[in-house]
Amino acid sequence: MPFASMWVTDIHRWEFLVRAVVVYIFLLVLLRCTGKRQVGQMAPFDLVLLLVLSNAVQNSMNGGDNSITGGLILATTLVSLNWIVGWLTYRSKRLEAIIEGRPIFLIHDGKIDHPALASVQMTKHELEAALRAEGCSGPEEVRFAVLENNGRVSVIPYHTK
Repeated sequence: MPFASMWVTDIHRWEFLVRAVVVYIFLLVLLRCTGKRQVGQMAPFDLVLLLVLSNAVQNSMNGGDNSITGGLILATTLVSLNWIVGWLTYRSKRLEAIIEGRPIFLIHDGKIDHPALASVQMTKHELEAALRAEGCSGPEEVRFAVLENNGRVSVIPYHTK
């Protein structure tokens, strides 16, 4: 009965839950350590990394099981974990800072904070491109530029138009 075997798992159902939780937490920590810029401003190589990374951890989650049931358990577990993390970061500012980070000032009163730029691995060229996207021709026109938690650069110019 090939149809029935699609639903039969090779490992215990609770093991899917444990594997998914371990991999989710590991990836959350790993991606958090790489910095918010990589997640918020994906370059082509960042997208390739995420695709290859997802393939690399697939077998660690499913334990070699290719059943529909196993896939459904893993998908439900991952979506649930994501919802729980979102809810926890909403409820706890401290946990939000740990998981999502805090905004980082890149420009203050027209002066680039080079150590801050280096800490988020952003080049001056990337910063200038973000400024131009916001209608500023250079840092001297900017009161504040902030790298937000989502990877976007918010710009507050000296003179609003």
